Amino acid sequence: MRKLYFLLLLSLGYQAQAQNKYELNAGWVCENVKQVKADGSALSNPGFSLNGWMPATVPGTVLTTLLNNQKVPDPFYGMNNEKIADVYKTGNDYYTYWFVKDFNEKAVGNEQVWLQFRGINYKASIFLNGKKVNATPHEGMHLRAQYNITRLLSPTGKNRLAVIVYPPDVVGNPNGGQGGDGTIAKGLTTQYTAGWDWIQPIRDRNTGIWDKVTIEKTKSINIQNPHVVTLVPGKRNPEGKQAPATIKFSIEVENPTTKPVSGTLQYQIAGKTIQKAVTIAANSNTEVKLPDFILDNPKLWWPSGYGAQNLYPVEVKFISNQQTLDQERLNVGVRQIDNIWNSHTQSMGAYVNGQKIFIKGGNWIISDAMLRFSDARYDAEVRYHKDMNLNLIRIWGGALLERPEFYNACDKYGLLVFQDFWFSGDCNGRWVDPLKKEDQWTRRKYPDNHPLVLAAMEDGIKLIRNHASLAFWCGGNEITPPEDILQPLKNDLLPRLDGTRQFFDFSNSDEMSFNSLGGNGDGPYGIQDPKSFWGTRTFPYNSEVGSVGVGDYVSLQRFIPKENLIVPQNKGKADSVWEYHKYIGYDGHIDPYGKAKNAEDFAMKAQLVNYDQYRALMEGFSSHMWDWYTGSIIWKTQNPWTSLRGQMYDYYLDPNACLYGLRKGSEPLHIMLNPIDSMVSVVNNGFSTHNSLMIQAKAYDMDGKEYFYSQVFNSIGPSSVRKFFPLNDFLTKLDKKEGVFVSLKLMNEQQQVLSENIYWMADKDGTYKGLQNIKQTQPTITALKKDKHKVAVTLNNANGNPLAFFNRIALINKQTAARILPAFYDDNYVSILPGESRTITVEYPGDEDNLAVEVYGWNVAKQRVEVR
Repeated sequence: MRKLYFLLLLSLGYQAQAQNKYELNAGWVCENVKQVKADGSALSNPGFSLNGWMPATVPGTVLTTLLNNQKVPDPFYGMNNEKIADVYKTGNDYYTYWFVKDFNEKAVGNEQVWLQFRGINYKASIFLNGKKVNATPHEGMHLRAQYNITRLLSPTGKNRLAVIVYPPDVVGNPNGGQGGDGTIAKGLTTQYTAGWDWIQPIRDRNTGIWDKVTIEKTKSINIQNPHVVTLVPGKRNPEGKQAPATIKFSIEVENPTTKPVSGTLQYQIAGKTIQKAVTIAANSNTEVKLPDFILDNPKLWWPSGYGAQNLYPVEVKFISNQQTLDQERLNVGVRQIDNIWNSHTQSMGAYVNGQKIFIKGGNWIISDAMLRFSDARYDAEVRYHKDMNLNLIRIWGGALLERPEFYNACDKYGLLVFQDFWFSGDCNGRWVDPLKKEDQWTRRKYPDNHPLVLAAMEDGIKLIRNHASLAFWCGGNEITPPEDILQPLKNDLLPRLDGTRQFFDFSNSDEMSFNSLGGNGDGPYGIQDPKSFWGTRTFPYNSEVGSVGVGDYVSLQRFIPKENLIVPQNKGKADSVWEYHKYIGYDGHIDPYGKAKNAEDFAMKAQLVNYDQYRALMEGFSSHMWDWYTGSIIWKTQNPWTSLRGQMYDYYLDPNACLYGLRKGSEPLHIMLNPIDSMVSVVNNGFSTHNSLMIQAKAYDMDGKEYFYSQVFNSIGPSSVRKFFPLNDFLTKLDKKEGVFVSLKLMNEQQQVLSENIYWMADKDGTYKGLQNIKQTQPTITALKKDKHKVAVTLNNANGNPLAFFNRIALINKQTAARILPAFYDDNYVSILPGESRTITVEYPGDEDNLAVEVYGWNVAKQRVEVR
């Protein structure tokens, strides 16, 4: 079987920077196959005329190219997606395209030139200068391909590449089911493209040269697929001198020439060189293991919230006769990830560098449904997850093994990654489903080509295994792969190619989180009473639990036409565009704030619900840390399309109150109030004891009058939760006919606020009449430029005012009033107590200087302030 994998796998490159490597990412043209009469040999002849061919977006999908050429409307706006022809109805030829690219390159002396494709969907034949490059068509979205094109290059250096790309053989009927009729899963491609409950069908099913195309030049040796393992024994702390760590290193070395090549293979890390003399036989590819290296006093990599994300640059070289034949560069995080079963919770516990980590995670689909990936977008999205105070992202199985650039961002920001392979319970047969074309027995065997799946798994493991952030492997979403895929994956591929990470058979398996409750083992997914997160025990390591996520009014205006901005009614059917964008109802959770007057009013009240939902979710799970739970993973934290559910920020990278409620509830050191019994408690996710903490509780009425309850010094141990005092009697004695605000503060001996939390409490009827009638106030607002990419916004609420409640801060262009996106706020939707002020820091990645700040709140009129 292992030999079969080898025959199926092409010689594959690694994503790190190589000695001489560049992308073919501009100057492509394309044409539909029905308009082209010539074959690949003719098209790849540099003399063949391409007049009238359409500029192509590579990397990109066919649909991306059509959109960029204004051949189709934006499928993310309104009902535009319905105006685009679906491949299921048109037939595959409609989205089968030739892509052609002219480039300059030639080989001199012992140089070797490699053509590399990091992703083609779904099949492709490749031609260069009139010659066929691949003897058999490339197949499979999740499989890289590399070809030695040295002998096919033109002696003049002027070359033409022609690639014909076909959609999946079976594209699936987008009939409204999860993955449509399920048959999209017969091929090794993205299942979500046939539609899901959070996205409409992607009309071309992601057909195209969707990932990077590169040319790499080496000498007579090509080094690829390095494998780095770091061993960090014992229990470590982020600070202080560290005991040594062990670095294990191996790499594939290919000699494509007809003669053996001798030399020295070496890598450098932390100023040290580790090397080995080797001889690589002619026409061979050999894995070479270098001697283990003991790294003294290592700078360790930690998850976000626990320590620094230290990364070591590593340079790998093959040197022969004082000439570097090839080299690669990568970054290595020194850490060790272990899993230990928690017999009390009956779930797996995650440990990093010997320290237990309470998992606070979010589910990730894909960055963009049309695969328009960029380093900047990945960086922004992962940073938002760090800003939520999360420490893990789970990659859902109906999409991709994410791109190396995504993992680079996770390495940078300290987000552990839980990586699914390409299976889902919906398409792959877990449940009876009348919308599926074939029965469960048949769907259970999808995809049809199992050897191709194993080949792609081997390739994918090699692609991402060196990232410090990669923490866990998972066979699939809510279902295992078929047995003849699962067993080789568990017993051969992962032990041989990785061997360092926990593998879960499927995302809600008992080996991860024992299901003593029955049901599916994850969820629920709808809006809940915040008390339920505290009082109802659910699955001990819940891989999917989530709620709503409608953005604010500015967000809604980006993709919902004006005539469709109609308020959804409680228990009623929403407007057709809202329904099309997968709106799920807020049920009766809006009405306690007053029936929504219009879409703008609805969106503002939805933010109150959003904040309350996600703060309560993470506080509730954290309150039972190590007792009921070892972690929870929110379904879901982002959208690759303009959906109206399950998101902390919208497709356009504009955050909503979900993000800041979650950020508040997930603080590493956090003070909180149990909504069931009004118990004040503190959760400490860190590794150190905190002594001399001041725990303070007050209440404020709607006029801003303060009611002091208590403040006490106390301490809390590492990775623990501690209860301090209840507020039941205190709150009962207050007149709650209009509700009150509860202010909790956690301070150190220097009276610095370490954690602050403000709750708005309903009146005796469970409504918020006080909020509906609260007086307006106008805090003083200043905005100062701190450096090129940072603005400090200060809100000051004078004594005698009511609390300035729930203020949204937005960095905008001074002239156009358009929001600067992305922008990263260290807090938002903030409430300012009477006599206090808050300074919010905003960071933005662009070079925008023409800035202003817009602030509006529940009882604060919209105000714009120029940044000075």
